Amino acid sequence: MNNETTENQCSMSEAERIEREKCLQIIEGYRPLDDDFMRELFRDDIPLTEYVLRVITGIEDLSIIKSETQFDLHRLAGARSLRLDVLGTDSTGKKINLEVQRADAGATSKRARYHSSSLDVEFLKTKDDFSMLPETYVIFITENDVKGKGKLLYQYEWREKDGSELGDDTHILFVNGAYDKKDDMSELAKLMHDFRCSRADDMLTGPLADKTRKLKETPEGVDTMCKAIEENNKRIEKNKSIEIAVNLIRTGVMSYSMIADCTGLSLEEVEKLAETLDHTA
Repeated sequence: MNNETTENQCSMSEAERIEREKCLQIIEGYRPLDDDFMRELFRDDIPLTEYVLRVITGIEDLSIIKSETQFDLHRLAGARSLRLDVLGTDSTGKKINLEVQRADAGATSKRARYHSSSLDVEFLKTKDDFSMLPETYVIFITENDVKGKGKLLYQYEWREKDGSELGDDTHILFVNGAYDKKDDMSELAKLMHDFRCSRADDMLTGPLADKTRKLKETPEGVDTMCKAIEENNKRIEKNKSIEIAVNLIRTGVMSYSMIADCTGLSLEEVEKLAETLDHTA
């Protein structure tokens, strides 16, 4: 951290200083494999998104024109909701979903299938012909080798038994974040090495190292990360309150106003939760 960061800490109260120190420790340990850090790495950064997706897909002329983090799929009414880590759109209309999954349970084949099918639902309008479905990629970067074959990259597409392609333009890729063969100096192997690094100086790829350095070693970047950590903590607390409220609503013992008082949610939020539960009952 530099002098400006130190000066900012001197002007803080003791409680603020302690919270800041906690935040700095968390930031120091972050790797691109960590969800919270990964989202900030790619947020509003089309060049970095394009670089990473080019390396993973092998499409050298991939041109990303739009990149969104924490993208909510809106057309899944009545189905399990999805919030995508990163959704990129290229100049030809391809939709590329990039997910980082540290837990093996979050990187199953059926989850990848659901992501892929949800993209189809999201991006085909009511009267569109099926030929207008975009080409889609669902990419899971996993901390462990979830497929267990020691490969760096696993690529899946629909094929006939004789090996001929179905040609439906869907692609599912699993990238093994644990891959660590010292003699493999491919761009993808170097990228996965960097996803395991917490220090920019240890990284091998310039774009990822530069953005990591910006978020961890500049006052603006550190402030961005501290705000992201604070917002994430608020989301966690809010989700806990929602879970408690749902359980209390189901018991039917307390009034909605009492549940609101107990959980810190607004009465309107509790009523909406109750309405949702009624519709799914």
